[in-house]
Amino acid sequence: MYFTDRGIEELTERRGDEQVSIDWLAERLRDFVDQNPEFETPIERFATYLARLDDEDDE
Repeated sequence: MYFTDRGIEELTERRGDEQVSIDWLAERLRDFVDQNPEFETPIERFATYLARLDDEDDE
């Protein structure tokens, strides 16, 4: 398990039964970057990764 998996595990445990919209997720990511501008690049990469997941299936 990677160190970062702890946060992912906590997210699953605390909010795993919830359903959220992409708009809600995008707003939370914007809020996070506003509060933590040093993470702008990783969040941008993560958002791009999520946006393009279907593109990988088409190849």
